[in-house]
Amino acid sequence: MPSNDARNLLQIAVPAAAAGAITVAVSAAVAGGKGALGAAVGTVLAILFMGIGLYVLQWTAKTLPQLFQAMGLMLYVAQLLLLLIFAAVFKNTTLFNPKAFALSLVVTTVVWM
Repeated sequence: MPSNDARNLLQIAVPAAAAGAITVAVSAAVAGGKGALGAAVGTVLAILFMGIGLYVLQWTAKTLPQLFQAMGLMLYVAQLLLLLIFAAVFKNTTLFNPKAFALSLVVTTVVWM
């Protein structure tokens, strides 16, 4: 990854990770250990999805610029489907707090954007 891309990713990922850490702390205070775990999973998932998406879009813009817009739409749909699959798999889990997970996912994604 060229230095410009790495710098852009760093300027986006650090505030998102900081917002995720705040969400983890708040969730731990409100919902205990399961809340903290749910928030941590949501933060990691959001940063992972958004980071991979950014990398794919930058690669597409450089190598296949004519497909950039279509790739953006396809990537958005793929991210939503993967999130839906993740939510379906862990629908009735007692491993973590789903409300903390959802809150963290939304907060981290909004800060990323």
